[in-house]
This record gives sequence, C-alpha cells and structure tokens, in this order.
Amino acid sequence: MVREIVTYPAEILKRPTQKVDVIDREIEALVRDMFDTMYHAEGVGLAANQIGVPLRVMVIDTTPKEDAPDLKLVLINPEVVSSEGRIKYKEGCLSFPGLTVEVERAERVRVKALNEHGEELEVQLEGFPAIVFQHEMDHLEGITFIDRLKGWRRRIALEKYRKLQKEAQRAV
Repeated sequence: MVREIVTYPAEILKRPTQKVDVIDREIEALVRDMFDTMYHAEGVGLAANQIGVPLRVMVIDTTPKEDAPDLKLVLINPEVVSSEGRIKYKEGCLSFPGLTVEVERAERVRVKALNEHGEELEVQLEGFPAIVFQHEMDHLEGITFIDRLKGWRRRIALEKYRKLQKEAQRAV
C-alpha cells in the first residue's frame, strides 16, 4: 500500500526513531508499504519516519538508477560499523520534493543490521549505495540533509524549498 510521505518541517523528521524489538507481520507489512511508497515516489531509499512511523527501518533499491549497482536492501536497526573516504553528491529527498543539495558523506560504509526475516547481516556499501544508506540513516537519527548544510548554504536551500512549496500549493 502506498502511504503518504511526510514532508519537512514535520516534527517526526526531527526526532530519532525507536529500535524495533520484534520483527512480526506488522513490520513485514511496513516494509512492503515502504517499498510501494518509495517506488511510487520514484525514490531509491526511504526511512520509516518518512511515512510517519518512528521505527528504525529503512529500505533501499538503487536498481532504478542507471549508473548505480543493482542493490535492494531492508535494514532494521542499522548500525554503522565503520566508514572511510569522503565523497560529495547532489542529493534529493522525498521529504523535500524538488530540492537537491550537495552533501559530503563517507565514500564507504560497513553496516550491520537485521533483514526483514530477523537475520543479522553485515554489508559493505560504496559510492552511490553508501550515500543512499547514510541519507536514510540520518533520517533514522532525526537528521535531514538540510541539517548537513551550514551557514549561507543552509539558508539558500531552505529559501529554495519554501519557494518550491509555494509553487506546489499554487498548482493545486
């Protein structure tokens, strides 16, 4: 089922999410809904709090991105084990429709999490998948990509987003 995506400045995007204690049918349904919602919005990653659920769950599918490796993941209670290198990338966000900003992140991350079956997994992500993971991990921590910007870059991005919101409201 496609759910509504929460947009900035919704309070749920500013708070850290809660650990999942039990992976049950409710979590399995949440994961399905997250993939449905992400695909409907033409995204490559989605955190549960972006659909109003304050749990540490994210989905990633980089397959639609032409120049990225095919990777589809469900990560529950993810943790960064290690990170290295630096990379800049112009990111978009489903919770900031139409806005893109350049963000610097780690080029490689090693991640530990549970999958949708409750099995432990550890993966090494590099390049675009690492960027997507870190973007979604930030959401789980109550951080948006705007929070990664400082000073005038942040002010300009927020101003641009407000203009995009006003244009979208006029179009309705």
